[in-house]
Amino acid sequence: MSTGPHQVAVLVYDGVKLLDVAGPAEVFGEANLLGADYRIALVSTTGTAITSSIGMRIAVDGSATTQPDPDTFLIPGGDVYPRTPVTRELAAAASDLAARAGRVASVCSGAFVLGATGLLDGRRATTHWKITGELAARHPKAHVEPDAIYVRDGTVYTSAGVTAGIDLALALVEEDHGPDISRQVARSLVVYLHRAGGQSQFSAPLQGPPARSPALRRVVDLVTADPAGHYSLAELAGRLNVSTRHLTRLFREELGTTPARYVESIRFDIAKSLLDQGYTATQTASMAGFPSYESLRRVFARELSISPAAYQRRFATARREQAG
Repeated sequence: MSTGPHQVAVLVYDGVKLLDVAGPAEVFGEANLLGADYRIALVSTTGTAITSSIGMRIAVDGSATTQPDPDTFLIPGGDVYPRTPVTRELAAAASDLAARAGRVASVCSGAFVLGATGLLDGRRATTHWKITGELAARHPKAHVEPDAIYVRDGTVYTSAGVTAGIDLALALVEEDHGPDISRQVARSLVVYLHRAGGQSQFSAPLQGPPARSPALRRVVDLVTADPAGHYSLAELAGRLNVSTRHLTRLFREELGTTPARYVESIRFDIAKSLLDQGYTATQTASMAGFPSYESLRRVFARELSISPAAYQRRFATARREQAG
C-alpha cells in the first residue's frame, strides 16, 4: 500500500481531450477524500496554458522540465493524434517525464505520444478501438491489443478511449491503496470497478477493411438483405458466379478470413443492431440468421466476453429504460 504524497504529472497540449484529463483526475481526487494523497500537476511543454479539444483554456502548473520527478506520469489523448505527427517538443517532454517517473500511463491516443518516445517498443499496449490499427502500423514493435480496456506491461499502462481513463485510474488507485478504496471511489463516481468485456462491445459494426472486389462487397448486400438465408460456400459462389476456390482465395487475400466467418461477422453486427432496437435475444438470433440462441450466445461470448442480454442492458436507450 502507498503511503505519503503521490505526485501525478499530467502532460497537456493544445487539442487534448478534456475528459481524458478530468476523468482520471476525478478518480484521484475522490481517492483523496478516502485517505489517499495524490498531488496532481498539469504541465505543458512550455509552461503556458493550453486550449482543450472543446476550446476551454486549461491553466498549467509549469513546464515538463521544471516538474519534480513524478510517481505517475499521465499523457491524455486528443483528436489531433494520430491525425498529425507527434511534435518533437511533445515527444521530448513525454520522454523526459517518463524517464523520471515511477510509472507511465496513457489515455486513448496518448499512446501515440508514448510510441513517439519509443516507450512502447516490445511492450503490450492499446488505444481507442478506432485507431488500434494505426497504432500497430505506426509502431510495429509494439504489441497492440485492440480489445483491451487497459493494458499493463511492467510500469507502462495504456488505455482505450476517453472513459477508459477512469478504468485505468481506478486500477492505479487499487494498486496503490487496495481494492476497498478503489471500490468506494467507483461507487461514488457511479462507474464499474471492473467492466465486463473488452472495448469491441463499443465499436461500430464491420470494423475490418472494406472489400475491394465487387464479388465480396456483394456478399455484404446479400446477407444484410436476408440474414436468415443459406450462405454456404457453394451457395455464395453460385450467386456470385465464381468458383468456390476463387471465392475462398478472395476472402483469404482481401479480408484474411473465410466466407463462413465473414457471413457470421455480418450476422453478428446485425444482431447487435437488433438488440439495440429492443428485440429479445431469442428474436434477435432468429432474425439475424443464427440457428439458435445458443449459437448467438457463443459468438457474443467469443467476440465480446459478455452475453447478448448483458450487451442489451448495457446499451439500452434512455427511452427504453423509461418505458420499462
